[in-house]
This record gives sequence, C-alpha cells and structure tokens, in this order.
Amino acid sequence: MLRYFIPIPKTKKIDFGDVFKFTQKGTETEIDISLYRKKVEDSINRSFYGVEAIVREDLVSIKQYLYILRRLVDHMNKPFTKELNNRFIKTLKLQWSSGLNLDCKSSNGLSLSSIFQLKSRIFFQSSDIMFEIYMILFIYALKLREKAMLLISTDMVETTKAYREAAGVFDYLCKIGRPDYSSIKKFPELTSPVCSFLKLLCLAEGQAVTANKAEEKGTSASLVAKLHYGVTQFVAEANASLLSKTNTQVKEISSQFSNYVSTLGALHELKSGKHLAESLESDGELGEAIGVLSRALARAKMTTQFRDDTWKSIFKKEREQVTTMTNKYERLNNSMMLQLIPLEADLPTLQGDKIVKLIPYIHQKETNLTLSSCKISN
Repeated sequence: MLRYFIPIPKTKKIDFGDVFKFTQKGTETEIDISLYRKKVEDSINRSFYGVEAIVREDLVSIKQYLYILRRLVDHMNKPFTKELNNRFIKTLKLQWSSGLNLDCKSSNGLSLSSIFQLKSRIFFQSSDIMFEIYMILFIYALKLREKAMLLISTDMVETTKAYREAAGVFDYLCKIGRPDYSSIKKFPELTSPVCSFLKLLCLAEGQAVTANKAEEKGTSASLVAKLHYGVTQFVAEANASLLSKTNTQVKEISSQFSNYVSTLGALHELKSGKHLAESLESDGELGEAIGVLSRALARAKMTTQFRDDTWKSIFKKEREQVTTMTNKYERLNNSMMLQLIPLEADLPTLQGDKIVKLIPYIHQKETNLTLSSCKISN
C-alpha cells in the first residue's frame, strides 16, 4: 500500500508555572501540567517515524494531557478564578507551527524540510488555551493515522479501526466551536476545510485496506472493484472539500502530500478497472472487459508525476498487471470469442461502494489519571 507520514506540527517549550495545580484523587501527589506537556513536546518533536510501541506510548501521553487541559479549562471558567485567569493567560505563550506545508518521505518521514524545520518554520503564538487543545487533538488524529500505517502488515482490522478513529477526531475538529484562525497564513491545520479533507483521506485509506483485504480473501471481483473505486471516490470528495474553498490553505499544503493523495486515487481507480474487467470476462463479456482495461490504462497514463520512488514502483507494478491482462484477453478474443470492443461511451462505468465509516470521537470523562481537586496558588 501507498504510505505517507504527514509531518506533525511543531511546538516550542512552555511552562504553565504554578498558577493552577491539581492533585490526584486519593493521594497528595500534585499533578505538574508542565511535565505532561513536556511528554507531548518530546513526542511531537521526534525526527523519526515508524515504531509502533512508541506511537502507542505517544497516544497515551496525549490523552492524559488532553484530560488535564480540559480540567484546566473547567476551573478557569469558574467565577472565583477570574483574576488568576487573567494572570495566567497574560503570561501564557503557546507557540505552534504547521506541518502540512512541509514535504515528507513516505518511508520514514524524513526530508531536508523536516531536518531543518526548526530554522525554517514560522511559529504562531497565542495565549488561548483552546488553541492548545485544538492543536493537541489534531496531533492525536495524526498519531492514530500513523498507528494505522504501522499496523498494515500485521493487523488489517486494527489498521482500519485506527483510520476510522483518526477520521472521527478530524470530524470532531471540523465541528467544535473555536476562535476563527482561518485568517492565519501558512497554518492550514487550523481550518475546517483541511480537517474535512484529512477526515476523508483517512476514510479513503481505511477503505483501501478493506479493499485489499477483500481481494486477499477471494471476494468476488465485482465487489472488489466497487471497494477499490470507493477509495477513489473518497479521494475525490476530499479534494473537492479543499478546492471548493477560496482560502489560502490549499496553496500551503506541500506538493508531495498533494501528489500522494492524487496517486492514491489513481491507483485504486486502476485496480477497480482491473477487477471490473475480471468480472466481465467471467460473465462472458470479453469485449467489454478489453474495453474497460484499455480505458483503465489510458487513464493511468495521465498519472506520470511521482514524488516518491516507492509510489512509482507500486503504480508501475499495477499497470504492468493490467497490461498483461489486456494482452491475454485480446489473444483470447482474437482466437476464439471474436467479440466487438464497445466504444468508450458504451462501456460499463466504474461503480463505488464506500463502506468505511468514521468512529465518532468522544472525549473521555474518566481516564487512568483521575483528578478530583484543584489547588490555586496565590
């Protein structure tokens, strides 16, 4: 399968100080918000990808930090903390930069852009704690997607689930009330169109896993064709959700990321055509099968720009399989069947079946880290 690790937004170290302090239920142990923030900082500032155990650990740290942040917001909204809130917010400097405008290799996530990112990135600063929650949720979704990619070779069911969960978080980010950050240049993560785009991309990737699994299980060619084309339909929806907006975020998404998305859609359109032809041939419609394959190859020739050698190799292999199948069917038709090949306008169209649904994100009220009280320092 095609893979692309989306570069994670970067942040600069912050210290929440001692304005707000929490204690753990049933103990006298104080919870240091800055310590939990540092765990997340360490997680997202790593310069490598691809270790499942580390990703799982990162997800735990992010969930814990999110829980503490939500409790912090709850206490900040209480009337008696207004003066302290003002002092807290005045000194708070949350700094984040975009990752979607950086190029990233498919295999390990490293590129010159990511290696030198701390020098080239533009950081946006805010004192809004909801900005912090929004960005942490965004990273949580990216980590779920990363987890999915790492599980592909070992557990397709868990892979699809992780993609669906990531889509659910992106969907949540599209809907939650938040300050309007869309005017911030070079920060596509902060816009609903981009979150909608990423939601649909995760569903497309989950559908791709489902289609490949169905193919391995020997599911009927007609159904496999529909599953593969469902990937292409998800990709088309994703692109439409992005391009329908006139905001600047489209220009800020890296060219390599855009190339990955278009290659994903084209690859599964080619796969869909191959399996539709197989289904037609089994039904005795050899002429139509040849026409469908020829159309698929013609469409595939439009995908010529590959920003990654792995993607190029995968696409080339699929195209060669379709070419071999076309030659086989043509020899059979010329020697035995002698069926006419319909004009393209008369060929069966590709049909999609989008069966992968997102798993709604619901933030947990209870976690292993239970907080019951808040101590406020004067």
